[in-house]
Parts: sequence; structure tokens; C-alpha cells
Amino acid sequence: MSAYSPCFLIPCYNHGATIGAVVEALRDFSLPVLIVDDGSDEQTKQQLSVVAQSPHVYLHTLTENQGKGGAVMAGFRKATELGFSHALQIDADGQHDLTAVPSLIAASTANPASLISGRPIYDESVPKSRLYGRYITHFWVMLETLSTTIKDSMCGFRAYPLVQTLAVIDQSSPGKRMDFDIEIMVRMYWEAIDVRFIDIRVIYPEGGISHFDALRDNMRISKMHTLLFFSMLPKIPHLLAMKRQNKQHWSARKERGTILGIKILLGIYRLLGRKAFSLLLRPVMAYYWLTGKAAREASKDYLSKLEAFSTQYGHPIPPNLSTYRHLVSFGETMLDKLAAWQGDFNESHLTISGAEHFQHLAAEKRGAILIGSHLGNIELCRALSRRHTHIKINALVFTEHAEQFNSVMDEVNANSSVNLITVSHLGPDTAIMLQQKIDDGEWVVIVGDRTSVTREGRVVMADFLGEPAPFPQGPFILAAVLKAPVFLLFGIRDENSNDPHFNVYFEPFYDPILLPRGKREDALQKVVAHYASRLEHHTLKAPLQWYNFFNFWQLTSNDNDIQR
Repeated sequence: MSAYSPCFLIPCYNHGATIGAVVEALRDFSLPVLIVDDGSDEQTKQQLSVVAQSPHVYLHTLTENQGKGGAVMAGFRKATELGFSHALQIDADGQHDLTAVPSLIAASTANPASLISGRPIYDESVPKSRLYGRYITHFWVMLETLSTTIKDSMCGFRAYPLVQTLAVIDQSSPGKRMDFDIEIMVRMYWEAIDVRFIDIRVIYPEGGISHFDALRDNMRISKMHTLLFFSMLPKIPHLLAMKRQNKQHWSARKERGTILGIKILLGIYRLLGRKAFSLLLRPVMAYYWLTGKAAREASKDYLSKLEAFSTQYGHPIPPNLSTYRHLVSFGETMLDKLAAWQGDFNESHLTISGAEHFQHLAAEKRGAILIGSHLGNIELCRALSRRHTHIKINALVFTEHAEQFNSVMDEVNANSSVNLITVSHLGPDTAIMLQQKIDDGEWVVIVGDRTSVTREGRVVMADFLGEPAPFPQGPFILAAVLKAPVFLLFGIRDENSNDPHFNVYFEPFYDPILLPRGKREDALQKVVAHYASRLEHHTLKAPLQWYNFFNFWQLTSNDNDIQR
């Protein structure tokens, strides 16, 4: 099975009349279906035996009725046993509008560590008693989480990450009946598992079978809310801290430190030299490590994924990797960026792989696109261009802090042949401006491993270190529009050298990128997967030099909603 391997999970209790149609409707999505027979009657069992003959349909039978929650939890364990990573829960009674399934799959694929749930949109068929009951439950859930993040806690249309979900189940033993959907969502929220929502139409078909017992299930739910409320009280400091740690897009995070701080570091480097700077860097980064929880946790998550990937696929990585060493490496690279911009590095500091491609391009005075990353030091393109002074390099930067950083760079070296261009999005105006620069023989540098500042959802999922990660569409679509030769640029510090030395990889990528009409999505997927593969290849060479200090594998959303 691949890292992201989902199946549909359908708990079934006496839904023989509808289960066949539901399974048939799911066939178009080409995913395995796991049905859990929750002690159904003989008529339903006969229907299930017929349905189970279909390819890629698994039937798991419980000898006694466990309740909806019990059936779902049994399904989670069976799905894990079968090798699946995610369970997409669908009700067997036909209430869910299955046209929302592609949105559920897309949201789960883009956010594999998240619980994705439907947020119901009802028509006139909904019983008013059920509707009013949801309002009461929603009030209690807000109290239990001290948050409005959970938009609906009762919808059974969900995508569960199995490892995280079973960990919560094993430590809390949630209710096995109609209380399960509510309780598991609250408890997963308590464990800081991301919860997201998509809209789904829900209907109550005439003559449909409902196993909701108004008296007993409402009593169970009332008891559950009471237990959750009192369990929440000691968690109040933790929940309040979670509210303060709003998940933000990488571009919205405030840069730690100031422009003055950068100037001070540069002054230390100029006055005392690199060795003294490196010594002073250790206590500075130790303080940053102690106080920078978000960066520390992101580094820890990245290194754990790296080590798991290395173990699974046998890729050797350096020993004794740690979050502190990761941050120290980042500090060293910040100095490298300033030194490169100041002009302290030239070709003698570089070992260039693919130099022939660079020289050929420079000799022809052709415009080109260089796609870089946050691996190592992309500012080494400054050193690359020193021998070819006629080359003008334009680097696109997107963060709101870029103008301040640009001002420092101008002070460092006002005559730099690298021009920083601040943009908020890659629109037609940007394409027109860059096309002129390409036509004039200039180079355009853009990174390919940061999602869009304004349109984060415009991504292509590609495997990176064993898990699907969102890569931005923009840089690759822009390169296709500009119809210029595209190269990849990676600049990695040689950590075994006593003096500053860098290995620069200048790789042909596409000439040009072609996204033919009618096959655009498939072509774009292949291009991005190729880029992700090369980024992964070089990251394994220097794992402490990849500097994305946020959850790279998961998109953010201010209101936790995913638009369809």
C-alpha cells in the first residue's frame, strides 16, 4: 500500500434495501469498500453476501450488534489490518449526497493527518426533533472545546486518519452507539488533531430506516456531554493555549527577530569573521530553540518523517539529527545568504554540477527560469553570475517582510546583479512583466516548495519523504506560460569543509514545460512529481539544510473549511 491508502467504510445494520445501491454508487471512485455487518438480520446478510462478491469489496461480520460506534471502531481496526491508512465513512442508508465524495477524498489527500467531516445542508425532509437536537449538541461541543472550530459533530460522512484515530480510541474508549460521532471528534480535537469540514447535502428519504432511539440515545448523549464537560475542566489551560496557537499560512507568521538583528549579525561577521560568528550563533540558536515552539515542533515533525522514510526505503542519512542542530544549520545558512549577497563567494567556493548547462545558457544570452527551493542557499546564484556580469537575475519573493529584507540587501550590496521582485500573487500582470525579462535574456528565480500566499488551495499533491505533500501550481504554470527553458537550482553547504564551500546543482528540468489542453492536470501532476522527486533526492544528501519550519505536509485554513 502507498503512504496514503484510503478505503470506504460502511457500518451496516439491517440496511439490506439500500446497501447495494450505496456500494454501486461508490464504484465510480475506484476505492476499496469495507462493509461492517453489525449483527444484521438474515435478509440483510443475504444481500451483503451478494454485494461482497463484487471486486474490491470486503465484508467484516460482527456476530452481535455493537451499535454504530462499535461497528465503526471495528471497521477502523479491520481497515488497518488490511493495510489502509484512511477510512472514508459513509452511512448505509443513502442519506449522504455522494457527489460530495470527490471533495472528501481531495480534502483528505491534501490534509492526511486531519479528520475531515461533512457539515450537513438539510432540505425539508429533516425531522425537526433531530435538527433541534443538533443545536443543543453544538452548544455543548463549543463548551467542551472552548472553540467554534467544530462546525458539526454528528455527521457520519467523514475521512479518518487511522493511526491518529485509533490512538485516541485506545486511550479514551469512546461510546459505541450514537454518541460515538460526537465524542471521537471532541477527543481528537483535544489531542490537537486538525478537524476540517466540507459541505454536504443530507436527505431523510421517505420510508428510510433510522436506528436513532429518541429516549435511549438522547440519554446516552446527555451522559456523554456531562462526562466530556467535567473531563474538559482540567484541560482548560491546554485548550486556551490551542486557541492562541492559530494555524497560519507560512506567509502570515511574524518573522522572529528584526531587521536590526540582521544588521547586528552582519556587523559581527564583518568585524570578527565567520568563526567568531559561528561561536556566537550557538547560544543565540539555543535561545531560539527554547522559545520558538512552533519552529521546534515543525523541525521535529520533519525529522521524524525523514527518519521513517530512511528506515523504510534504506536511504542513509547522517546520524544524530536533532531539532537544535537543524536550527543551528539554519543560522549558518542565514550568514551564507548575507555573505553571498555581499559578494564574498565566487566560483572558487563552489563545486558546480551541471556547469556546462549554465555556461551554454549564459553564452547564448537566453532567458531562463530557475526553480529553487528552501533547501540550502538559493542566493548562491549571485556567486554563479559573477563571472557573467551581463546576466541579470530576478528573484521572486512573496512574503510581506520582503521589502524590509530587500532594503538590507541593498545596503549590503547596492550593485548586486540579483533583483528582488516582491509579488503578492502570480497573475497575468506578473506573467507579462516576467515575459519581458525572459525576452531580454534575463533569468527568473522562483521557489517551488511554498504554497501560494493568496490561493493556498491551488496545489498539486506529490509524494515527498513518503507522504503526500501540497506543492504550489503557480511556479510550474508560470514556467509553462513563459515558454522558457527551465532549470532546477540547489545550493548545499559542504558541512565537512572547514572553509565555506558549496555544492551547486544546476539541472535541466524542461525546455519548455508543456501543459497540453485536455491533458493539463495529468501533465502538471507529472511535472510537480518530478520536482518533488529531485527535491527529495537532494534533501536526503543534506537533511539539516531544508528550512520549511511549518507543517509542510498539511494545508492551513483560517476557518477549517475546505471549499468545494
